Amino acid sequence: MIILSISSRFFVLSRKLAHRLVISKTMASSSSFLIQEPKFSFLKELGLENKNLGVYNGKWSGNGEVVQSMCPANNQPIAEVVQGNIKDYNETVQATQKAWEVWADLPAPHRGEIVRQIGQALRQKKTQLGKLVSLEMGKILPEGEGEVQEYIDICDYAVGLSRMMEGKVFPSERPGHSLIEMWNPLGAIGVISAFNFPVAVYGWNNALALACGNTVLWKGAPSTPLTSIAVIKILSSVFEANGLPGAVCSLVCGGSEIGDAIANDTRLPLVSFTGSTATGQKVAQAVTKRFGKKILELGGNNAIVVCEDADVDMVVRSALFACVGTAGQRCTTTRRLIIHEKLYDEVLERLKKAYTQVHMGDPLEPGTLYGPMHSKQGAEMYMKAVEDAQKQGGKVEYGGKIVDRPGNFVEPTIISGLTHDAEIVHRETFAPIVYVLKMKNTEEGFAWNNEVKQGLSSSIFTKNLETVFKWLGPKGSDCGIVNVNIPTSGAEIGGAFGGEKHTGGGRESGSDAWKQYMRRSTCTINYSKDLPLAQGIKFE
Repeated sequence: MIILSISSRFFVLSRKLAHRLVISKTMASSSSFLIQEPKFSFLKELGLENKNLGVYNGKWSGNGEVVQSMCPANNQPIAEVVQGNIKDYNETVQATQKAWEVWADLPAPHRGEIVRQIGQALRQKKTQLGKLVSLEMGKILPEGEGEVQEYIDICDYAVGLSRMMEGKVFPSERPGHSLIEMWNPLGAIGVISAFNFPVAVYGWNNALALACGNTVLWKGAPSTPLTSIAVIKILSSVFEANGLPGAVCSLVCGGSEIGDAIANDTRLPLVSFTGSTATGQKVAQAVTKRFGKKILELGGNNAIVVCEDADVDMVVRSALFACVGTAGQRCTTTRRLIIHEKLYDEVLERLKKAYTQVHMGDPLEPGTLYGPMHSKQGAEMYMKAVEDAQKQGGKVEYGGKIVDRPGNFVEPTIISGLTHDAEIVHRETFAPIVYVLKMKNTEEGFAWNNEVKQGLSSSIFTKNLETVFKWLGPKGSDCGIVNVNIPTSGAEIGGAFGGEKHTGGGRESGSDAWKQYMRRSTCTINYSKDLPLAQGIKFE
């Protein structure tokens, strides 16, 4: 059995450290929940209550542990959730399979119409759902609403896709024969998503999978269960209005035992997993062992390479968002800033000045640009990384401390003085820490960009076309996302999202990512009365 503790995106917590999941024996009274406060009335507008059932398969239930969802901005309980157990899980898989029998019979454009309605339902609840993401995950409100917008955008994309999924017709060497390629859905699939994007990552998978003809069983992060429940309530209303089985999009909130079950379940031919590289490797092994398909979106140790001719204004503005946004908890966060020696001092000083202008505060309040870490354990890991960096020769240029205030707030941090291959520089720390490195030339920058184990996102700042196309070419960046004169974060839905090496190799969202949710068949049709064999073989 493998253990899948996925309460955090990039570090694995044991049950003993499942800080955000407080068993019902130690829970506060319901009157102390944030959901009872008038300022959080949007929670009830999303259909949430003091105690929420965390399993949906056409009906709501839950027979597992009762847990609290905690607000990272103040570490106060928001509401309770009754998680699912293995019995709930098995019943949900069966219901999701049964729903597929209905869903797969709908023509793809009809499925696209349902996805269009899902997008519209999300638009109507965008403000409330965005606020919930900010409250439960900790990202600032514009990012919370932006995440919901990503789901809406991918729904729009999937609607068009439902009329454009093409096969091919190949010429046959045999007279009276035709050779065609067909794409068909896989069936019921599993999606395991992470805390840092509790809406968008599911949306990327869900919208495409539905258009392709699959049904979807979802396990969200254990620390953002209210967001998962709210999303499924929105989706279920659309299926109910159209007389379709609610289990087309099912949900099981839970911990490692549910993740373990999904990874090992032969009834789910595809598992999409977003999370840590270590846990993703275990998921991959389990799914591969049973000959299933997998989409892995794992770690990223992303770099911005600043060339001698770079526009420094653009560099500083881009690096600020890429390093500080989401409190450093994006998979595409810039963790290494590789600067040409001639610009190093100027960029460093201007970036430090820019950091002083970042307003830290309640992520729901207007004007806040920087919120809390998602968890206490995340803040502790941040502090350990700062200490380790100093032990290895690093100098804290800015930040480096946990903030003395309610919640999981830490200072955004800049560290200089380390070698490009220092252990801490190559260790992905899911926190707002950037290591500033000094390069002599672009060749050195290219090499340093590529020397880490992960290969998710990368960016270069230059005005030189030759450098640009080298960066994009076979000896340039080895990442799945290769940018020029923009940050490493902030990907659009139109392109395929994912990375190479220890990032997992999976692709989600746009381009031809839809093909991962389908099976391909090559079909030979004989419309003649003869039976010629290929390659001119005679068997008479």
